[in-house]
Amino acid sequence: MSSFTNIVKKELRELLTKSTILPIVFMALLFGSMGSMFGGVEEAITSKPVIGLVDQDSGVLSDIAADILMNASTMVYDGTDVQEGLETVTNEGGSALLVLPSNFTDDIMSGKPGTITVYWIMRGAGLMDTIPSTSVDNLLSVLSANLSAYLIETGTSLDASLVLSPTTRTQTTIFQGKEMSGISPSDLSAVLSSQSIMIPLVIVMIIIMAGGTVVSSMAMEKENKTLETLLTLPVSRTSIIAGKLVASAIVGLLMAAIYMVGFSYYMNSVTGSSNIDLKAYGLGLGALDYVLIGLSLFMSLLAALALCMVIGTFAANYKSAQTLTMPVTILALVPMFITMSKDFDTLPLLGQAVMFAIPFAHPMMAVRSLTFDDYGLVLAGIAYSALFAIVMIAIAVWIFKTDRLLTGRIGKKAGRSILKGGLIGLLVSRHRKT
Repeated sequence: MSSFTNIVKKELRELLTKSTILPIVFMALLFGSMGSMFGGVEEAITSKPVIGLVDQDSGVLSDIAADILMNASTMVYDGTDVQEGLETVTNEGGSALLVLPSNFTDDIMSGKPGTITVYWIMRGAGLMDTIPSTSVDNLLSVLSANLSAYLIETGTSLDASLVLSPTTRTQTTIFQGKEMSGISPSDLSAVLSSQSIMIPLVIVMIIIMAGGTVVSSMAMEKENKTLETLLTLPVSRTSIIAGKLVASAIVGLLMAAIYMVGFSYYMNSVTGSSNIDLKAYGLGLGALDYVLIGLSLFMSLLAALALCMVIGTFAANYKSAQTLTMPVTILALVPMFITMSKDFDTLPLLGQAVMFAIPFAHPMMAVRSLTFDDYGLVLAGIAYSALFAIVMIAIAVWIFKTDRLLTGRIGKKAGRSILKGGLIGLLVSRHRKT
């Protein structure tokens, strides 16, 4: 029994280390902050939609429609000017402006569907950003059902299909300063979500694979004692770290190039199979946009590789390296989930700070930003990723110049290890000379 207890204690000492506990604590804090960001989802679903109404008709059916809309929504504008209504709804954070034309009642009573013009104020293309427009869609369905009930109660002789569906709509979506007629937010979100789901997933896979390779490589060099031999050779440690980073950068560049080729084919297939042609509205990606996306991805990969090299210096062996890759994995997964759910502009200030601080998030946001000609965020992301990489490289160079690289601490074991490595390096160099 004592042997069993000793084995359990030994395994616990090896498993419950700082390198295993800190990533879990970090993950808990990060997901806790994400929970506070998305904590208002239920409230957004159950709350009344914020809309504006332009009622240009004086008929009984428009009055019924106005009463229904007034009771089932938060009305921030009730007037007759469309432009003024759009400005008010936009400033008040509303999601739509509904316009009932002057012939709304007459059209229905004469046997034609009454047209409701909807101006959608779309603030983001994430899954959570479409909740307000879905609420307005449900509100319009309730409006149509109530008008049908009124027509049935009054015993009208209109056609049954008209009675059951007395309204139709024309719609224009306003998003990122672009007006797109004939498109609803759900239609536009369906096209953009194909990017926000697939692209971050591919980027996460690239970062995890590349980062895991760097950390594992550092750990294997320590475990096989090749790193000690390398550090005792007549080569400056700055050259060593530079060589490792250049090789990692070349791999990152190769991955970015392969990604961009596959991504261009993916975008062509997505836009080709969609019923919405974004280029007809002056949207889409050009040659410069693809270059910026590739540059953003490369800088993020370089930042990831530099970070992984710093993390890899704390790996004692290959076993501990598997745990140390967890922070990088989490940092890649968090922006992926956030990008799928919300746009950068619709995140709270804390969420925007978290997203911008993670260098892996910028290529995930770049495609949607460049689609709507938002170059500022993309260029700022490239500059930040480059700065992040430089800082991580400087830290890696500093660590390579200390004894902490070999054992994580300075002591007798470290001295013996360095001495042993020095003797091996000396023998190797003499053998090469002979």
